[in-house]
Amino acid sequence: MDTIDIENRLGLTFCDRLELAFTHGNGSRVWDEAGREYLDFTSGWGVTCLGHNHPAITKAITDQAGKIIQSPNAGFTYSPSRAALLAALSRALPANLARTFFCNSGAEANDAALKLARKITGRTKVVSTLGGFHGRTFNTLAVTRNLENSGRYVPKQESTVFAPFGDQDAMTRAIGDDTAAVIIEPIQGEGGVQVAPDKYLEHIQALCRQHGALFIVDEIQTGFCRTGKFFALEHANAIEPDFLTMGKGIAGGFPFAAFAVSEAVSNKLEKDDHGGTYCGNPLGCAISRAVISFLLEHNVAERVVEKGALLHAKLMDLKEKYPYLIKEIRGRGLIWAIACHDPDLTRPLTLACADAGLLVVPTRGGVIRLLPDLLVSDADIDTALLILDKVLRAGQ
Repeated sequence: MDTIDIENRLGLTFCDRLELAFTHGNGSRVWDEAGREYLDFTSGWGVTCLGHNHPAITKAITDQAGKIIQSPNAGFTYSPSRAALLAALSRALPANLARTFFCNSGAEANDAALKLARKITGRTKVVSTLGGFHGRTFNTLAVTRNLENSGRYVPKQESTVFAPFGDQDAMTRAIGDDTAAVIIEPIQGEGGVQVAPDKYLEHIQALCRQHGALFIVDEIQTGFCRTGKFFALEHANAIEPDFLTMGKGIAGGFPFAAFAVSEAVSNKLEKDDHGGTYCGNPLGCAISRAVISFLLEHNVAERVVEKGALLHAKLMDLKEKYPYLIKEIRGRGLIWAIACHDPDLTRPLTLACADAGLLVVPTRGGVIRLLPDLLVSDADIDTALLILDKVLRAGQ
């Protein structure tokens, strides 16, 4: 049996998979079992920020694996690897965030933030946004709406309120003295790369301060230089979240995540408020430290601004060329959406791109997301856009 046959026979899947099995990658490129090469503009949904098989990550894995992977008594003991990561991350975090807790996934980070916000405030109401996506745990699904997979499990909490993304007046009406927290993505990822309008985050933060609610900024997909800043909230002015949740690019492909909190929040947390077996394990910490150090030392955020401008310009050329297919181009840095007039085009375009050697992210609502690694070259951007041009021309 080949890989696809084994997985179909013995494994569970909850998605409509592409008939592809990848064996290895290097930089922005991957190869399947037949040896065919593809240009990867998915980054594993924004995870492989340094590309595939990056030497800094490989070295961190081998060096740390040769020492210790999981500490005795896990989080009950200290770890040199974790301490080194905390020091590295503190160079990039917003200045008001004083304490960090490491976990295994972005959903877990958001779940913890929601749980702790309710515990600290003694309130239950949480305000989220339509089209937002914060994870697939029961708690995070409860603050996720307008996605097909969120309504199946009846995670609805009567105290959860949803406002249209970007609508300041709706947020003003939604946030009150009974609100425990507001959770927001600076750019909605699964929601179709919807960029927060100017002053939107500042407005929400002011409302949170006014009503004593906690401000949770979800940077799972937008953090770690993806938008041209180390964190997307830096595009706004003087944003000081109470919780900042992080994942995906934090460890360049290794399952890892974190949430950071302000000193005021930290002071209200108590022992046993949260925990986890693998939280801050030495291997994950070593990998994350290597990624963060590389991003900072090589000024990757500045590079993302440059490459993002190039990608944006070429995407706008495509829109001008195919206005009857492409409704809108939106994004920032190296997260972009091609929004089509016809919502049913997503899957056929994804399949056609794969057949032509380009991997893209199919997204609900007729959107194709482009999430190349942050070290993508000009030549690979050119190649990707030539493939997209070819696919769109054939789909006329």
